[in-house]
Amino acid sequence: MSEKPKNTEKPKNTDKAEQQRLGVFKTYKLYVGGKFPRSESGRVYEVTDSQGTWLANAPLSSRKDARDAVVAARKAFGGWSGATAYNRGQVLYRVAEMLEGRRDQFAREVADSEGLSKSKAAAVVDAAIDRWVWYAGWTDKIAQVVGGGNPVAGPYFNLSTPEPTGVVTVLAPQESSFLGLVSVIAPVIATGNTVIVIASERSPLPALSLGEVLATSDVPGGVVNILSGRTAEIATPLAAHQDVNAIDLAGADDVLAKELEVAAADNLKRVVRPQAVDYFAAPGIERLTAFLETKTVWHPTGALGASGSSY
Repeated sequence: MSEKPKNTEKPKNTDKAEQQRLGVFKTYKLYVGGKFPRSESGRVYEVTDSQGTWLANAPLSSRKDARDAVVAARKAFGGWSGATAYNRGQVLYRVAEMLEGRRDQFAREVADSEGLSKSKAAAVVDAAIDRWVWYAGWTDKIAQVVGGGNPVAGPYFNLSTPEPTGVVTVLAPQESSFLGLVSVIAPVIATGNTVIVIASERSPLPALSLGEVLATSDVPGGVVNILSGRTAEIATPLAAHQDVNAIDLAGADDVLAKELEVAAADNLKRVVRPQAVDYFAAPGIERLTAFLETKTVWHPTGALGASGSSY
């Protein structure tokens, strides 16, 4: 019997097919009410790295997006402020856990956004994760620091307790797109407020990616709402909005800050003015107390009898 001819066909080269595969570009979206909508306007703007190289298209938020974010934040306020401080601490710690799992992704985005080396970007992300943990630990301790019993002349208990201010608008720092961002968001929600964040105009990508982490970290929808776009265009209607209780101007320049302060005065919003901050330095409790109100309660202990005992 004759032998079967050997198969001399060369194996197919799969490298070329792999090289022709098109990558899947990420579509960045807003984070409002626990969902990921595109801007109501349908607009986007180009985000570039420090060298001018295109990175992505980010949503260009409109006034309508800002109003929607306020509605979402107000709706979430009751449940979030009514949660126990211990539970809020657990949620913030969960955010840190999820960030730790996506550390490499955020390091890349921070490196591209801020023009940092890989090692410096990784240090920024590590500091941001630690910052979440730090504020998570304060949720059930701040009341003991800024509240307590007050000595009064009379048969009364007089107790002062801190309560969240309400819905807070935060202009994220422009240059510190991630560590600065975390440093202004975490203290606001740690004390029971809900927040509308205007991401860094030039470097919004780390903030928009943070929304994906918050959505899977047990943070109720609407507690944190993240908008990207032109800072002045979004901040102006929020500063004048009657259902916003406070505003942090960390990311505003001097001219914009003055305009927003004037608008915020219409309904007596609390205002935190912009100032130079070293976000790598250990934070104090100033941003925790900035958005707290103090409630004082008087309660009778009973009249004192002749023997000095109460009844």
